[in-house]
Amino acid sequence: MISYHTCPLATLGGKDTGGMNVYVRDLTRELGRRGIGVDVFTRSQDEHVPHVLHDLGFGNRIVHVPAGPESPMAKDRLAEYLPGFVDYIVAFAQAKRERYDLIHSHYWLSGLASLDLRAVWGTPMIQMFHTLAAMKNRVARSADEAATDFRLETESHLLRQSDRIVAATQAELAQFQWLYHVDISRVVVIPPGVDVARFYPIPADEAREFIGVAADARMVLFVGRIEPLKGVDTLMEAVALLRKEGVPSRGPLCLAVIGGDSEDNGEPGSEEMGRLHELRMRLGIEDMVTFLGKRDQDTLQYYYSAAEVVVVPSHYESFGLVALEAMACGTPVVASETGGLVFLVRDGETGFHVPAGDPAALADRLGQLLEDELLRQRLGKQASEYAKRYAWPLVADQIVDLYQTTLGLRA
Repeated sequence: MISYHTCPLATLGGKDTGGMNVYVRDLTRELGRRGIGVDVFTRSQDEHVPHVLHDLGFGNRIVHVPAGPESPMAKDRLAEYLPGFVDYIVAFAQAKRERYDLIHSHYWLSGLASLDLRAVWGTPMIQMFHTLAAMKNRVARSADEAATDFRLETESHLLRQSDRIVAATQAELAQFQWLYHVDISRVVVIPPGVDVARFYPIPADEAREFIGVAADARMVLFVGRIEPLKGVDTLMEAVALLRKEGVPSRGPLCLAVIGGDSEDNGEPGSEEMGRLHELRMRLGIEDMVTFLGKRDQDTLQYYYSAAEVVVVPSHYESFGLVALEAMACGTPVVASETGGLVFLVRDGETGFHVPAGDPAALADRLGQLLEDELLRQRLGKQASEYAKRYAWPLVADQIVDLYQTTLGLRA
């Protein structure tokens, strides 16, 4: 398993940590339970962390590869250290006398490394992108948000050269075809999974006590990276509209934002975080919006269960794992009508769709859920049942079948 730019054990909510980290971690654990050993290779970002860890279950290792400075680094600099990354993996496999049956690669940078490893070992390669440059560019609002031409060219090359490709949804499959103009015969649609042993409905009063939220508070929750693509500004504008309209009619409304650095350190952790702090002040909702910073994955189920509704206001999501985790916890989701969210969130059944970047539409749906307890309970219960279809054992069955098929075709 190749996860070059980010470690699956990294705390969620950082600049480069999110659904992909959870995917690699949980899939590796599920494969280990089935007796399929996995070595996850990722670039070392901390010289004080051991290069080999056994934190993902029996038979699995995380190998932190020293490639370039062992510190966090901007993605646009990472490509130059790929040759050293590949050389280390080849040497590691030789030293450990390992022979790998498959390479499962995540994100475009990992794909570049995997092509080189395939050339050395003759091992079939499966690629998953998690996000696509062409889609990012379609919603980018500035040159700084746009993907590089190099990334676009690399993704196109990987779509043509990988033995098999995993798309998270039918939407991503269509994007391969329409935006990259590639043959999709080697693409299989397999959604990410959710750990239903961790994400399940917790009584709201118990969840609120755990995270320290007042019993009468009406909490709206956002979980994700703090970047323009995620649409947190739209959500804050919707909250301001709700205040103006006097919604909800009972209990104080609060918006909790998990991701990035918290406001407690006195300085926003990024340009986008600084912009959101300024927006909060300009909208006059300082008392309603709390930036909680990063949170450990093992505590998120309490936040999901304590929330009245979870919002995913992204301009683009290839899948939307936060929405799935929230639904598994029995919390309805209001999500942008974009990408994989269109397929994952069932409009009127497990939550609602709204147009991306439309604060008024978002405020309307939030108000509807906040004011109608029976509706909220019905959607939450249906969401929890629906999410069970994505339980990791069921998804891993499909992944293992793909592995076996790929090996068979290769043979």
